[in-house]
Amino acid sequence: MAKIKLDLHDIYNKGRVIDEELNRVIEEAVSKKISLVEIIPGKGSGQLKKKVLRFLDQKHIKKLYHRIEKDSTNFGRIFVHFKH
Repeated sequence: MAKIKLDLHDIYNKGRVIDEELNRVIEEAVSKKISLVEIIPGKGSGQLKKKVLRFLDQKHIKKLYHRIEKDSTNFGRIFVHFKH
C-alpha cells in the first residue's frame, strides 16, 4: 500500500505554508492514487491538529478522501484514507 507522510513539526507556526502543504499532499494522493496519507501535527497544545482537522473538513477537500482516522495510540498523528 502506497503512503505519503507529511510532518508539520518544522512549519507549525506558518499558517499559510501549512495550508499549502496540506493542499499539496492531498492533491498528490489523488493524482498518484495513493491510498493513505499520514499527517503528523505533533502533540503540542492540540491547536495544529485542530487546524488540520478543520482543513480536512472543508467541503471541497472532504469529497476527495474516503475517511480520516485519528491514531488511538499516538495523539499527534492523523491518517487520511482514499478510495480510488
